[in-house]
Amino acid sequence: MVKESMDLLELLRKRGVDGDVDFLLEALRVVADAVMDADVSAKIGAEHGERSSDRLTYRNGYRSRQWDTRVGTMELQIPKLREGSYFPSLLEPRRRSEKALLAVVQQAYVEGVSTRRVDDLVKALGCDGISKSQVSRICGELDRVVDSFLDRPLDGGPYCYLWLDALSQKVREEGRIVNVSVAVATAVNAEGKREIVGMDVGTSEDGAFWLSFLRSLVTRGLSGVELVTSDAHQGLRNAIATVFTGASWQRCRTHFMTNLLTRVPKSAQPWVATMVRTIYQQPSAEEVHAQLERVSDQLSDRFPDASSMLAEAGADILAFTHFPQAHWKQVWSNNPQERLNKEIRRRTDVVGIFPNRSAARRLIGAVLAEQNDEWAVARRYLTPGVAAKQEALPEVSLTQSAAA
Repeated sequence: MVKESMDLLELLRKRGVDGDVDFLLEALRVVADAVMDADVSAKIGAEHGERSSDRLTYRNGYRSRQWDTRVGTMELQIPKLREGSYFPSLLEPRRRSEKALLAVVQQAYVEGVSTRRVDDLVKALGCDGISKSQVSRICGELDRVVDSFLDRPLDGGPYCYLWLDALSQKVREEGRIVNVSVAVATAVNAEGKREIVGMDVGTSEDGAFWLSFLRSLVTRGLSGVELVTSDAHQGLRNAIATVFTGASWQRCRTHFMTNLLTRVPKSAQPWVATMVRTIYQQPSAEEVHAQLERVSDQLSDRFPDASSMLAEAGADILAFTHFPQAHWKQVWSNNPQERLNKEIRRRTDVVGIFPNRSAARRLIGAVLAEQNDEWAVARRYLTPGVAAKQEALPEVSLTQSAAA
């Protein structure tokens, strides 16, 4: 073990360091090696090469790891043990979502459902020979973190705006590979910042699943919802009308455009899409509604089905006009949610097929918790509150729209 009285220069001389190297980088390397050697000696109860009856295990070579520091990147040689493991405390711990990804991959590897790509990733992470007990320990730690995040009280309200969406993931159940639905809800809190308010994994994206999910949000404290933006899934619409009575529903303009263009020939789709976009480019709520009528009339001769669909969906796709104009671009579509989904898929694509639902919830929950932390310290997404609503047009609630 390195004695406390040994200064850095003496330590460098003992390691044969000359004046032709980067002094700071090499000094840090030498000190790190000394710290790790001291840690391992204390862990196993014996110095390097020392015979001791108190020894618990033996050194078993080294494994390399890159360490990024302010003075440069160095390659550390981390000691390995025959029994147990050692990870130096001086290295920065993995981020929460990366730990979750590691746990998922490890679990898939241990349970024999890995592919060559996942196997290569496991080896690159230095996880050869990991035991089921180690996997259980890591997963248990992450589960506590994710559960704490997903079950936390929603006390940042009122949450005036709410976005809802779901994505599909593959999970192995009873020897089969099945698709499950992952529902994600984001909102803007009283401070005007985005917040991930909930996530759940269900067998299918049906009305019962959405109803249970939205009720769980309300139970945790979600309140003050005035506008919900989502696609036109009927089960989701019914659940929104049941849980958020009196709230307006905004049909996502991006999803609506996709559905609308199926009513026109492929050759005419660019022109129709350009015409519909002009509706959203008007400077006031009155002109937005007037432009929708004009576009619907222009489409009626050549594309009557598209014209009819546009007219019937008017109240749903223009619900945003009853709210402050400064908020329109953020609330008239699910694009913010789609960007979040893209980040989720970037992590889950590494896994491919989850070994069970708990693994999917673990990884996605960790990604969402990490994203929520970043939003908490970012600038405001919207001006707090829904003040000065448009008075020129009567507000149409989701309940009234459904009844019509």
